[in-house]
Amino acid sequence: MLLRNGAGLNVKRVLLATATLVSLGFMSTIAQAPSALSGVIDIHAHTDPDSRPRSIDALDLAKMAKARGMRGLVLKNHFEPTAAQAYLVRKEVPGLAVFGGIDLNLTVGGINPAAVEHMVQMKNGLGRVIWMPTFDSENAVRLSKENRPFVSVAKNGRLLPEVLRVIALAAQHGLLLETGHSSAEEGLLIVREAHRQGVQHIVVTHAMKSPVRMTIPQMQEATRESAFIEIDYGGLLGSGPEFRIEDYAKAIRQIGPAWCILSSDLGQPGNPLHPDGLAAFFDALRKQGFSQAEIDLMSKTNPARVLGLQ
Repeated sequence: MLLRNGAGLNVKRVLLATATLVSLGFMSTIAQAPSALSGVIDIHAHTDPDSRPRSIDALDLAKMAKARGMRGLVLKNHFEPTAAQAYLVRKEVPGLAVFGGIDLNLTVGGINPAAVEHMVQMKNGLGRVIWMPTFDSENAVRLSKENRPFVSVAKNGRLLPEVLRVIALAAQHGLLLETGHSSAEEGLLIVREAHRQGVQHIVVTHAMKSPVRMTIPQMQEATRESAFIEIDYGGLLGSGPEFRIEDYAKAIRQIGPAWCILSSDLGQPGNPLHPDGLAAFFDALRKQGFSQAEIDLMSKTNPARVLGLQ
């Protein structure tokens, strides 16, 4: 199925993804029926066009996701808003719930309420997600010891006024607010304030992974403020992965599947394509003792909830 010309996929990319899965020991997931991903929503999908290398473009990924039975995608770009892209992809791949968002890095003016308001006004309302700064966040820049401008979200333990305004917009328009690459402490400030202002949909972006690095007690605290915890497959990949599947399994059990969202955070050359990565992720979690009902909760029900689809 993945190699049909009608699916609009680049054959070389699919072969690369297949070879990667073989090397990781996950080849069996490719042979699974499309129903293996039926109803799944990936809230963290990197695609072309981008200023960074990506393994697949948004349109080809959408066709692939629909062919595999997925319900939806959130297109993530660190530097460009993606609501308009989501609109065009939906026209070409009807029946797939594709959303975009805005990442408040320097390219959109940092913490820029005007940019968020513009996204909200985009046709069909497909700009559904606000990410606090990621690559340009003060936390990320300082941890990487880069000497360049950054975007701050807090000073002296208090959120900046413009951050409060963005949170208010998330509450007003029913948007999903994500913490981006803020530090664990900053993320908790954002989550607490979002809960206080009545934001209904809050996610701690790949909470365990660098540069966020939340501890289990911090993630548990975030859930008490009604935030979901994103657990992404990308943290298991690479020559020196940050985590083992056992680490993720331990965290999920202590947080509770009811407060976790499984995502891919894929799109990097050399990594599996998003649906294949998710299938491998779910298979690995089943081997850790998670039931299909728990995986469905984390990959279907909870993502739909934070996107306002329920």
